[in-house]
Amino acid sequence: MSYQPRLKQEFNDRIVSALTEEFGYKNVMQVPNLEKIVLSRGVGAAVSDKKLIDYAVDELTTITGQKAVSTISKKDVASFKLRKGMPIGAKVTLRGDRMYEFLDRLVTVALPRVRDFQGIKATGFDGRGNYNLGITEQIIFPEIDIDKVNKINGMDITFVTSAGTDKEAKSLLNKLGLPFKKN
Repeated sequence: MSYQPRLKQEFNDRIVSALTEEFGYKNVMQVPNLEKIVLSRGVGAAVSDKKLIDYAVDELTTITGQKAVSTISKKDVASFKLRKGMPIGAKVTLRGDRMYEFLDRLVTVALPRVRDFQGIKATGFDGRGNYNLGITEQIIFPEIDIDKVNKINGMDITFVTSAGTDKEAKSLLNKLGLPFKKN
């Protein structure tokens, strides 16, 4: 038998039946699931210093265990001294086993290391069942060596689900372990 991440096993064993019971799905294929997790970081100062993009790509690669890519600007913005085609950020898309491994590390290790952590806000849903979460410091991840960090930067984490509504997506993410604030 091959290795299967803990959260994926828990999803298959417990969460599918819990969501089916909660929303009354007739078929197992109707149950929403997590399709991908996208980590992205904008590096505005990269207009003047190109090495900042390399640092951002290296940090995202270290955090996720998957090679990150730099993102480039789509148009010119004269007020920011930005030209079309310049690198301005970094991103990485996780799917499958790596996605579940990252989510497990995020929930059990990284989020509890946030200072004064009360839970994550439930206002980050987009109306189509996807959730966006902003993190202010990359040093909450244990993979990042604080001594080698040149600047504290944040990142955006997007959870893309197959859920049709925000209510279904919140229930799915809650059962996967994301600690939402109690209102």
